[in-house]
Amino acid sequence: MMKKLLHPLKNNRGNGYPLAVAITLILIMIFTGVSEYFRLMIVAQGVRDALQDAVISTVTENYSNVYHGVREGYSGGYQPMAEDFEEALDYGDIYDKMDTILGLTVQNGYHIKPASDTTQTQFKIWGLAVEIENAPLAAADYSGDRFTIDSTIMLEVPVSFGGKLLPPMRIKVKNSAGYTPKF
Repeated sequence: MMKKLLHPLKNNRGNGYPLAVAITLILIMIFTGVSEYFRLMIVAQGVRDALQDAVISTVTENYSNVYHGVREGYSGGYQPMAEDFEEALDYGDIYDKMDTILGLTVQNGYHIKPASDTTQTQFKIWGLAVEIENAPLAAADYSGDRFTIDSTIMLEVPVSFGGKLLPPMRIKVKNSAGYTPKF
């Protein structure tokens, strides 16, 4: 009689199913977290690349103002004025170029990329800061500097995990581009 009562307790058939379900759920959660991480990195990389394209375009637009000091080996954004040279820089419209590249719309001071569902956003950018550093004109001042544009922009991407919205990822995207004459 005792053997009949203990037999179901000693039977191990079916004990692996709850463990298999738990392992599967854990793997799905890990995969979801890794996928969300890669999504955030892809968005940040895309914004950085668009910023780089816009800045390089602005650097290229300044080409017409670059004084070619080929013999001296330097260049900067200057134009002749009477007997001297005057600094001539064109900041361009980096926001407009980024809006075109990324398909952004402007709302309340933010440049927003709408998701397929118009109530949500994929990301938003703001706070563009551009610093143009002109190369020195005089050979005596030359220290290997070149015409450069350093830029930063703030990026915010909504984060969701397990169907719940988490605090958004906010990062500062930095970029630098320069012009050096080839000949």
